[in-house]
Amino acid sequence: MDTVSTSTRRFERPFYLGIAFLFLALVLWTFARTFYLKLFFGTPELPLLLHVHAVVMTGWPVLLAVQTSLIASHRVQWHRRVGVFGAVWAGLVVILGTVTTLHAAVREVRGHTHLAHIQVFITTLDLLQMLLFAGFVTAAILLRRRPDYHKRLMLLTIACMLPDALARLPVSFMTNSRILIGLDAFVLLCVGIDTLRNRRLHPAFGLGGLLFVLTFHIALFAALTPAWIAFASGILS
Repeated sequence: MDTVSTSTRRFERPFYLGIAFLFLALVLWTFARTFYLKLFFGTPELPLLLHVHAVVMTGWPVLLAVQTSLIASHRVQWHRRVGVFGAVWAGLVVILGTVTTLHAAVREVRGHTHLAHIQVFITTLDLLQMLLFAGFVTAAILLRRRPDYHKRLMLLTIACMLPDALARLPVSFMTNSRILIGLDAFVLLCVGIDTLRNRRLHPAFGLGGLLFVLTFHIALFAALTPAWIAFASGILS
């Protein structure tokens, strides 16, 4: 029994570490042109709100990489100390994510631009992402004394941010349906590997993964309907 437990721990540390750093690398790559290396690409200047938004959002994948590194190097006490800062930062992520997307939607809707309907659709999904992110982080904090739940819930926060990175991949074939396929693939891959390795579906992945996939599929369909676009536009105007 101890051998299995030790083997599992040895697998999980590089597993979570690898996912955290891969996500960080994806974020740095997909936003390089519009933010991190924008001086080299000559992309349009960003308003202050978007600069603050980008810094706060970047902080989360950085924190995940730091926290998984601390666990992998057995610095549990430091992990807990940084976790207090991380909880505050998660609040900033939700606040800035919500404010920024609502600001963009209100600007387009009130300006009656040709992008208004698209922005309403994007805002609907962005707000759902922030809601799910807040839910996963809150649950992870409440279950911080249950590491098996805590780390899986924190991993699911990556899925909440993944759509924005996938949408900015420098490829011409990335559509809404393919972004959804990418999200499903990420969640199912993480849950599948974890389940096969531990020979059981963990409740955090079972319930959390199902909640994410179902709500995102429903929201993607509903947010494109004329009824929802008209309803949300009326609220934003």
